[in-house]
Amino acid sequence: MFLVEYLLKRLAQGVVIVFITSLIIFTLLRVVPGDPVRLIVGGMADESVVEQVAQKMGLRDPIIVQYGRYMAGVVRGDFGQSYVRPVNGMVVAGGEYIDPTKSNMAPALDLIIERVPLTLMLAGMALLFALMISIPLGIFAGLYPDRWPATLALLIQSVFVSIPNFWLAIVLILFLSVKLGWLPALGYQGFSYVLLPAIVLAVEVAPFLIRTLSVSLGEIMQSPFIDEARVRGLSRWRIVFAHALRNASVPLVNLMGMQLSVLLGGVLVVEYIFDYPGLGHLTVSSVVSRDFPLIQGIAILTSAVFVLINILVDLITYAIDPRVEL
Repeated sequence: MFLVEYLLKRLAQGVVIVFITSLIIFTLLRVVPGDPVRLIVGGMADESVVEQVAQKMGLRDPIIVQYGRYMAGVVRGDFGQSYVRPVNGMVVAGGEYIDPTKSNMAPALDLIIERVPLTLMLAGMALLFALMISIPLGIFAGLYPDRWPATLALLIQSVFVSIPNFWLAIVLILFLSVKLGWLPALGYQGFSYVLLPAIVLAVEVAPFLIRTLSVSLGEIMQSPFIDEARVRGLSRWRIVFAHALRNASVPLVNLMGMQLSVLLGGVLVVEYIFDYPGLGHLTVSSVVSRDFPLIQGIAILTSAVFVLINILVDLITYAIDPRVEL
């Protein structure tokens, strides 16, 4: 019963967060300079044509009217139609004019859902690579805080934090893809195309995971219940894996939830560099073409994902340690 009440409360809070996010994004898109209609009809089009198309699209109505109409559609599962992407998938902006008010434009939700699996696969692989680096380094640094494992962990953290993701992406493309030919770099034609961008994102996330695990484990190993386990004759590694890591994993799980948000943010740049056809690449191209329905839909869905991730993280931490307050 307690968990049901908690879930209902958090979901209600999540709805408010998604609503506020959608309102902010919707308003900003319409007050910042740049008219999407001008991009759609082309720079040489007469002003009367621009106004006629804008009126048909409802972009000259008051913002609150536009927002109410849009959210009414969202509630029904209609996120609108792309301004520049017809159903055939070809982007049209400033060239051949295609009327965005007609049914030949691709539904925004379909375009977003099409890209979500690729972005989730990239984020999942990046987190897996980050954990493969962070868990052994964090454990040994936490167990030997005054010896070389802690020094090595600190060195790797410092190096990884100092490397810009766009610079690392370019270097990896030139070295591993162009020079050695080990991994493909651009686009997506199979699982191997996920590895290079996942490595870049993993390097961005790993330092924070290493630091959190090493500090948390180091503190747990100084706790009285660890001394009691030693007195009972338990081996060092049994104490670590059966008792210490369970308690040390709570802050790590919380951080992983936040880092998933960082990953989804870092995906914007990394996907664009690698021409990886995920949600980040779609976001950048939609911003460039001022494709309002796509930008709004991505903002709503990503904010909803963040809310669900936070709820899931809280439930996992509660399952690990029921003393944690929800």
